[in-house]
Amino acid sequence: MDTTQITDTPPPAAQPTATEQKRAARGATRPGDRIFLGLSRGSGIFLLVIMAAIAVFLTYRASLAISKDHGNFLTTFEWNTGLQEPVFGIAVLAFGTIVSSIVAMAIAVPIAVAIALFLTHYAPRKLSGPIAYVIDLLAAVPSIVYGLWGALVLVPHMNGLFGWLDDYLGWTGIFSWQGGAPRSMLTVGILLAIMILPIITNVSREVFRQTPRMNEEAALALGATRWEVIRMAVIPFGRSGVISASMLGLGRALGETMAVATVLSPTFDIQASLLDPGGGTFAQNIASKFGEATEFGRDALIASGLVLFVITLLVNGAARAIIARRAEYSGANA
Repeated sequence: MDTTQITDTPPPAAQPTATEQKRAARGATRPGDRIFLGLSRGSGIFLLVIMAAIAVFLTYRASLAISKDHGNFLTTFEWNTGLQEPVFGIAVLAFGTIVSSIVAMAIAVPIAVAIALFLTHYAPRKLSGPIAYVIDLLAAVPSIVYGLWGALVLVPHMNGLFGWLDDYLGWTGIFSWQGGAPRSMLTVGILLAIMILPIITNVSREVFRQTPRMNEEAALALGATRWEVIRMAVIPFGRSGVISASMLGLGRALGETMAVATVLSPTFDIQASLLDPGGGTFAQNIASKFGEATEFGRDALIASGLVLFVITLLVNGAARAIIARRAEYSGANA
């Protein structure tokens, strides 16, 4: 009689559904992970809601003022909100904000990159550590402290520099000086450069430290000098990081208030020379006029603040776009 051996085979395991696969991929299978995911997502959405609320508020108050403006808001070289027929515009403020930021970036970026390269590739560890610590402390100094230092120390010592620029470069018109107080756009640009220098230096230093060691060793193996290693391996790798660090510094320079208000003597006109008092910035104009402004005057100042808000968003968006171009900084895998 034939007997058949029967063996029990386990049923095939059930395949996870698409929803379960997505949850497993993002680590949201446990209750703690789901709670953390919900809190993180809610925080991001809440931040977007706050930004949208700020934009709506600024737009509403700005529209109230611009609708009663008897001048062109973008091109008028005047700010009179107390008249029966108010006339105001942001041309002078935009010019001052852009010029002071350009001066600050032209001074701060090369120095910051040089300091970052020195700390990461030239200075010994016993020296680079204390210098990096001091730079971190400078990034935490309040703006008003920089402003007081600029008014009490920087401005009185700018006469020599202004006189030298007028003697040798005054023929250009950009550096001509009439002998007044050195509270001008150049002084503001120098002060802003000092303020944004720690930010650009810290970010650039961290980017340069992430340069793959094998790239530097390969260049050294080919007989490259230390500077050639930096030029061929370090700087190309960190170019996007340096640009994004510069954009972050530019964002602070654009919105700086108290330091600029302490140093600058605005006359609300545009001067061709960087050494003559004149101009103004968005933040400085708001800080100096908001306390004594009428209800309509505050709406006009809020309108200028809306322009600064848009400019800052564009700068930060450009920085994020630059970071996203490189997988090393966006978190993507190469």
